[in-house]
Parts: sequence; structure tokens; C-alpha cells
Amino acid sequence: MADENKFEQAKGNVKETVGNVTDDKNLEKEGKEDKTSGKAKEAVENAKEKANDVIDKFKK
Repeated sequence: MADENKFEQAKGNVKETVGNVTDDKNLEKEGKEDKTSGKAKEAVENAKEKANDVIDKFKK
């Protein structure tokens, strides 16, 4: 899942850059949204992993 989030961020970065270079504001905006979405998903995934680690420690 982490790879998918990183891919989404990278895809967004490419879209944003191409949109910026070609002065395509819609593509640039879409790229920013993809990057933000990927980062948010990654943060949620990290929080889940940390919560599971804490739960596992209490189970032991």
C-alpha cells in the first residue's frame, strides 16, 4: 500500500510539473490534488501502523 501512495505522489508531481511547464492550470491543480491525496493516505497508513504497534505491545 505504501508503494501505491508513493506512486500517487510521484504521479501528482509529474502532472503538476507538466501543467506548470505547459501553463495548463487544470493539470497542475490535478497534480497537486494527487500529491496531497497520496501524502494523506500515507499519513493515515503510518498512524494505523503505529496504533497497531501500541496495541501489540499491550497484548504482550
